[in-house]
Amino acid sequence: MPAHEHESDTTTDPLAHERAHLAASRAALRAMREDAQALNIRDVTANWVNAAVLQAQIADRIKSLADLSHTPLFFGRLDYLHVVGAAQAEGAEGEQFYIGRRHVHDADGDPMVIDWRAPVSQPFYRASRKDPLDVGQRRRFGYTGGELTAYEDEHLTDPSEAAQTSKLLQAEIERPRVGPMRDIVATIQPEQDEIVRSELGGTVCVQGGPGTGKTAVGLHRVAYLLYAHRERLARTGTLVIGPNKSFLHYIEQVLPALGELEVKQATVDDLVTAQVEVRSTDEARAAVVKGDARMAEVLRRAIRSHVTMPVEPVMVVRGSRRWRVPAYEIEEMVKELLARDMRYGAAHEALPQRIAHAVLVRMEEAGEAPDDRVQNAVARTPAVKAAVKAVWPAVEPSKLVLRLLSDPEFLAAHADGLLSEDEQKTILWTKPARSVKSAKWSAADAVLIDEANDLVARTHSLGHVVIDEAQDLSPMQYRAVGRRCSTGSATVLGDLAQGTTPWSTQSWEQALHHLGKSDALVEELTAGFRVPREVIAYASRLLPVISPGLAAVESVRESPGSLSVREVAGAEALDAAVVAAGAEALDAAVVAACAESLEQEGSTGLIAADARIPALAEALTAAGHSYLSPGQETTAESRLTLVPASLAKGLEYDYVVLDEPAAVVDGEPDERTGLRRLYVALTRAVSGLIVLHAAPLPEELA
Repeated sequence: MPAHEHESDTTTDPLAHERAHLAASRAALRAMREDAQALNIRDVTANWVNAAVLQAQIADRIKSLADLSHTPLFFGRLDYLHVVGAAQAEGAEGEQFYIGRRHVHDADGDPMVIDWRAPVSQPFYRASRKDPLDVGQRRRFGYTGGELTAYEDEHLTDPSEAAQTSKLLQAEIERPRVGPMRDIVATIQPEQDEIVRSELGGTVCVQGGPGTGKTAVGLHRVAYLLYAHRERLARTGTLVIGPNKSFLHYIEQVLPALGELEVKQATVDDLVTAQVEVRSTDEARAAVVKGDARMAEVLRRAIRSHVTMPVEPVMVVRGSRRWRVPAYEIEEMVKELLARDMRYGAAHEALPQRIAHAVLVRMEEAGEAPDDRVQNAVARTPAVKAAVKAVWPAVEPSKLVLRLLSDPEFLAAHADGLLSEDEQKTILWTKPARSVKSAKWSAADAVLIDEANDLVARTHSLGHVVIDEAQDLSPMQYRAVGRRCSTGSATVLGDLAQGTTPWSTQSWEQALHHLGKSDALVEELTAGFRVPREVIAYASRLLPVISPGLAAVESVRESPGSLSVREVAGAEALDAAVVAAGAEALDAAVVAACAESLEQEGSTGLIAADARIPALAEALTAAGHSYLSPGQETTAESRLTLVPASLAKGLEYDYVVLDEPAAVVDGEPDERTGLRRLYVALTRAVSGLIVLHAAPLPEELA
């Protein structure tokens, strides 16, 4: 499968022919955009509302038709043996399709580029010598700076051609990372494609180690679902949930590059802090208890405790008549609503209607003929309102959570048999807040308020939600996300070995239960495409300790010399001056390693324990190196990013310099979490990793 790189005229040179097709396709895309810009809607809309909606749709269409100069319009070609989907005379040639990021057609409507998500494109990812799927030849294209510079052919039905690893595929995977995360549409592997194209109705959970492409698979699945079910998802909505803003900024260009502009992105905190401002941080022990699924039952009990059985009848006056509903009858209504386990707010709205209906039955028995308007009027009478307020009062979720965290007796009453006394003390505030506004809420408190909100009124559900780095969510956070897709589906992405929160997921079975998607399909990606074999093998030494039983990633990329572990002398001495000199020596060695990495093409990430960041920032500045913060876009001029270990998850760099592994481990509340944080830091490199240490390495790496 040789790659071809040369130039000639289009009659004899396939490369020139393909360049001509690229130029013609770009011209056709420009014409499609110009047609959209020229649309006149004045005569086709009945009113200004329709006009505004249609104009917004046209604007989105124009945006999606942009020709991004740095993004190849097509990356492959399929030469079918027969005409797709049709009977064909023997000996006739099959069809030829160019596969790209979006559909492009000429002036006659004939396709010039086929969207990668179309059924006819699927064999580009799935066809093999064992099962060619009617493909005679698969061609891949190589690009340099947006220009088509090479092609590579694979004859799937030619028994004389030996199977080889695609050099262009390898080059695309290893292409330097400058800028935000890019799509992998040209390099999707068969096992990834199966997940991408799985149906909308089912939830899929993807366990994938570092470099297996799980994040990209999740984003491409969203793009595929929007293609296959656009109308439904346009109505119900889609959402991508990431661990932090840096990560979301890093991935935000992937979907637009695939022509999808409408997918919203958020963190879990974004979802649950609409009503309260987070101004505090919990200690780990308190956060673990607040994040435990048992808190959902504590909240449910606390809310339902507001319901009291009636002791007096309701007397409704209508004109000269008085209608009496006895207390026992109202009690039956209350018990029936409780048994139905309705949302508290829905039951609060239903009770006055039930009481009013009982009054209407009495009116009808007395010979009157009341209608629905009378029932609504009765439901709004002062007597009925007063009865409902006494029996089923309205509940303000944030006030309820405030009381639970401030009032030991109230918490004890509803946590009895669920939380131990010690756990109750752990989550109680030492200085109770006076009001919801003055309270210093934590992120875990906001999740509790979100749960209480849902117990009162149903949370709006979206059509599809993607959760990345899901292993770091607490059970209560899973519930918060699950509410956002209760009538839709989800794609859950994560790696149990990279769980770095004290409440991190122990198993996907547990996580999916809390999400409300116990029937989800769990897929495991074990083939690594990003991290070099030498690097992932070194990091995998930690797996038996941090996640026993989890399969190590098998990297497909051999890159000899990609790992360098260097000890910096001078830090083990007891003398304070010598120790200080050792620290300076480590800083200097780190700066030198960054300079060494920056001599290579692509991005460099300097990852260090959070506590080490100020010292390293000072050392870089003193040495004249400018640096970026995580999530900031790298450019050709600024390619070094200083990354606190706590923010490294999900990010990738061509070259990584890892400062003092022991400090990364010590920066976490316990050793296992620290080793997991170290595992994350060790697996961010695409081309090379330099590990520098003055203190002894963790024994698992020795």
